Amino acid sequence: MEILFQVVLLALGFVLLVKGADFFVDGSASIAAKFGIPQLIIGLTVVAMGTSAPEAAVSISAAFGGNADITIGNILGSNILNILIILGISSVITVLRVAKSTVWIDIPIVLGASVILLLLGYDGVISTIDAAIIFVFFIGFLAYMIISAKKSNETGDDIKLMSVPKSLLFAVAGLAMIIAGSQFTVNSASFLARVAGVSERFIGLTVVALGTSLPELFTSVMAARKGNADIAIGNIVGSNIFNILFIVGLSGLIIPVPFPAAFVFDALVSIAATVLLFALCVRKKQLGRAAGIIMLIGYAAYFAMIV
Repeated sequence: MEILFQVVLLALGFVLLVKGADFFVDGSASIAAKFGIPQLIIGLTVVAMGTSAPEAAVSISAAFGGNADITIGNILGSNILNILIILGISSVITVLRVAKSTVWIDIPIVLGASVILLLLGYDGVISTIDAAIIFVFFIGFLAYMIISAKKSNETGDDIKLMSVPKSLLFAVAGLAMIIAGSQFTVNSASFLARVAGVSERFIGLTVVALGTSLPELFTSVMAARKGNADIAIGNIVGSNIFNILFIVGLSGLIIPVPFPAAFVFDALVSIAATVLLFALCVRKKQLGRAAGIIMLIGYAAYFAMIV
């Protein structure tokens, strides 16, 4: 009965994380718009960070709770799953067009961030200094996004305007849901790992990573089904950059994050997945069904190794 209860709590945690992120983004974006902050800036910061909110909440919560395997496992697992599973499924559904800038700028940024994470964590911990270095790269990435968007005359995401009281309610309620959801997720995942006799690393890399990647999964698959292929791949590549530079950077600034030696392998797989993504789309600037199948097979092989 206790196991069933914990499974229900885990599922509830995922629901709170996903819906809480939606409420928080809507409320925060509306407040920012009310204060006259340009829509472009809101779209590239508040809205863009929204899909990474579940990963951020779980990773920071796990770091404070001493569950280092869930902290790093969630980030690496999400990034691997984002590329091999979410883009794999999306490209099986429809051909994903890949912008030239995504191939030659964004994907290399993901690769660079992944390599930096491995190098800084190789000594066993993401220290405060390491985190500061990572966060400086994040600030640089934000600056690059804003400059690029202005040059291309993008206007940012459409902001749902609400009254100030309603905006505050959405923002506060969303934040509360994210915090509660992260607690349920970390505690239930840790319990289930102990009962099942598997490591928190495995739970973090698979179950928790999938749960916190639900916003990316829904967004990308729905975008692919509707023919908005550019959104599908842009969402994933952007999320992977945010996961490393924003979440690991922020987590490490709050509290040093242990980087167990076992995660070196997973970090290498994350790098390999990024290289594979680049190789599959560099020539034709698209991901087709064959590429999707290759990525799904790649994840199956990785899953078999960590089991």
